[in-house]
Amino acid sequence: MNSDHRVHLVDDDASVRDAVSTLLDVSGIAVTTYASGESFLDLVEPSWTGCVLLDLKMGGMDGLQVQQELLRRSIGLPVVIMTAYGDVATVRAALKVGAHDFLEKPVDNTVLVEVIKGVLDREQQRRRQLEEREEIDQRFARLTMREREVMELLVAGRQHREIAQTLGISPRTVEVYKARMMEKINARSLADVIHMGAEIRQPK
Repeated sequence: MNSDHRVHLVDDDASVRDAVSTLLDVSGIAVTTYASGESFLDLVEPSWTGCVLLDLKMGGMDGLQVQQELLRRSIGLPVVIMTAYGDVATVRAALKVGAHDFLEKPVDNTVLVEVIKGVLDREQQRRRQLEEREEIDQRFARLTMREREVMELLVAGRQHREIAQTLGISPRTVEVYKARMMEKINARSLADVIHMGAEIRQPK
């Protein structure tokens, strides 16, 4: 498990912090513990990766309030809630503000590790996709307006002659713009252009 993708364990019960952090550590998962929601929020940064394993009922700020504050700050760390009070209303409230999973105490060790590994794997994949999208965005930002027009028509399935007629240029000029466009976005084939063009149209 990548140590950059760490579990941030927030629980006001020292025995729970010790037991869970030991379990995660021997399972190869990096973990940092916090004795309260406030101490976690004092330190958390938007750039942090991993996930938050959060107790619902704590002195001071409870788990839902911590979730709401993360949401307010636009901090996208996925949250897994632990609680001994797993009523339907509480579960719904936690999910409504973005909890990824919900575990009832006492939590089975195997289930806990499986849930955490699953959340970390999905978060790592999501961040990798975001990085790839940002790289594609940067490549497309280098295109001129005409190069982008040629690309969009190619993605739409138009042939070179059709593109030339649509843009009022010669087929040879279409070829020139296409070659420049492919070089700038680092596309090796028309299939690459179509894939990147579809990716850039997806909402972030």
